Parts: sequence; C-alpha cells; structure tokens
Amino acid sequence: MAGARTEKRLRMRAGPAAVAAAVCALAAAAAAVLPTGGRPAQDRPARAAAPAVPAPDAAPPAQCTDPEASLRPAGGAGGAAVQRIKARGRLIAGVDQNSYRWGYRNPADGELSGFDIDLVRAVAKDILGDPGKVTYLAIPTSRRISALQTGKVDIVARTMTITCERIRQVAFSTAYFESGQQVMVPKGSPVTAFDDSLKGKKVCTAEGSTAEIKVREEPHGSSLLTVPNQLDCLVRLQLGEVDAVVNDRALGAGQAAQDPSVQLVGKPFTTEPYGVAMNLADTDLVRRVNKVLEDYRAGGAGSLWMKAYDKWLAADLKGITAPPAPKYRD
Repeated sequence: MAGARTEKRLRMRAGPAAVAAAVCALAAAAAAVLPTGGRPAQDRPARAAAPAVPAPDAAPPAQCTDPEASLRPAGGAGGAAVQRIKARGRLIAGVDQNSYRWGYRNPADGELSGFDIDLVRAVAKDILGDPGKVTYLAIPTSRRISALQTGKVDIVARTMTITCERIRQVAFSTAYFESGQQVMVPKGSPVTAFDDSLKGKKVCTAEGSTAEIKVREEPHGSSLLTVPNQLDCLVRLQLGEVDAVVNDRALGAGQAAQDPSVQLVGKPFTTEPYGVAMNLADTDLVRRVNKVLEDYRAGGAGSLWMKAYDKWLAADLKGITAPPAPKYRD
C-alpha cells in the first residue's frame, strides 16, 4: 500500500520515465550490494581479498598536488591482478544501475547500458578478448571504496571522482571524463545556484560523494540529507522531501532528461575528474586500464571515446570535443 501511494505521488509530479526510474531507485536503495548481469551470484568464483599494502609504485605521493596523475600504461601478460582476472575468465566490475546515460538498466532489453558500461566492456575485451566476459555488481556510492579494498570487485567504473583523499585508499586510472557539481531543483524553485538561495532549504546528496563533502563545507544555511545513491535524491526531490539536490552535472543532466519537471540551476562550481578505481595493490591492472584508455582516446573525432560520448552523453552534455588529457606520475 505504501509503495502504491508513493508511485501515485510520483506520477503527479513527473512523467512516466521518471516514475519508472524513481520506483526502481526506491527498490534498489534497500540493497547494499546487488549482483547484476553476468553469471548468477552462486556461480561466481570467489576472489581472495587483495593485499592491504600497496606496491611501491602504487603508493600515493606524500604531498597531493595532482591526484589525477596515474601510472603509465602497460600491456603484455600483466602481473598478479591481470593474471587473476584471466584465470577466473571474467572481470568483476562495480557499477551503477540507476544513473541514466552512465550505468542503467535499459528498459528495452533489460541489459546494463551507458558510458561507464561501454568502458568496462572495453577493459574486458582487452584483458579477456571478449567484452561480454564481465560480472557486474551494482555498488552504492558509499561502498565503492570498501568493495575494492575487500576484493569484492576488480574495478569500479561508476562516475567516481579522483580526489587526494581517495587516492590514499584506492588506485585510479587517468581521468576519462571531467564534470562539475551543480544544483538541481524543481522548476519554479526560488533556489538559483549553490549560494545563499539555499538558506533554510533541505539539500540531498549521495553518502560518500564529493557533493556531500562540499555541502558540509559550505552549507549556505541549508540542512543536509544523505542517501545511498544519487538517484535516491531525485526520488526525494519528486516526493517533496527535499528542496534541492547537489550532484555532478553529468549525472544531474541525465536525471533532468528523465524528468522534465526538474532542472539544473547556476553553474558547475567544482571540477570532478572521473577515473576507474582499483585496489592499491593492483598496480599492473592500473597500468593495463590506462593502456585501454590510451586506445579508447586515440583517433580524435573517430575515437571510441567520442563515439561513446556521442551515443550516450552528447544530447544532455553538449559542447565536449575531446576527452581529458591523461596525466602520469612516473
């Protein structure tokens, strides 16, 4: 009965696409780690927890001035991490299934689709020769790091921003996309940007996100609600339980495309470089993923990166002409 009431309220505020996404998010919010795609959970080979101590070349710099600088690309047979994936015969990837355009369940075929999913498939093809040899795990925003540290997944490709704090906990590839945080509100809202127009308002962010950190640092007189996943904030906004959402523009644009009753306001006020995250000890895998990204960027307007951008993101994030240039520290 409660679920029926919620769905009815959503229909009053948003279109059918937004209702479907929101109801899905409400169902998914209760799950901490939800297996999706690939083999059934009971058939998946267990992976031993990765070493807690990183190899010397993976150690983050003592002074963090450029967190985007990663390890130089390398192919070949790979080291322990790449060999582990080859022996298993599948790449285990932590992804989102609720971020439209990035990682979401395509209603047409029920398959995971999006910009991040295409990148995961490229990594699987390079290591295993088959883009379909992936076991996907839907990971809440707040559990991305722990999933890597405990060896639950090999990689996380989930619009994850590279930061100084995070590079001490997990390793990152070079940046494959750059976004910025922005405010999303219902149309007609008096909130105009990430400024004092938020005073007295309730703001929603995903727990463990860079948006949460920013709102706590600069609340502008607002109160904060945190939820497991970004799409949960859209649900709260549709239900009138919060007044605004602070999220990456890249994700917010996809949500606004799903629900025409909401809009992004103001300008992006941070820089958010996304990277593929891995365990600190898996240095050979970091180098292998960076090789994949080098190939993914190659070819200018005809690159695999630009083809993925045109397919998934160009309609909502206009004007991007190239991927971010890679940075290396060795």
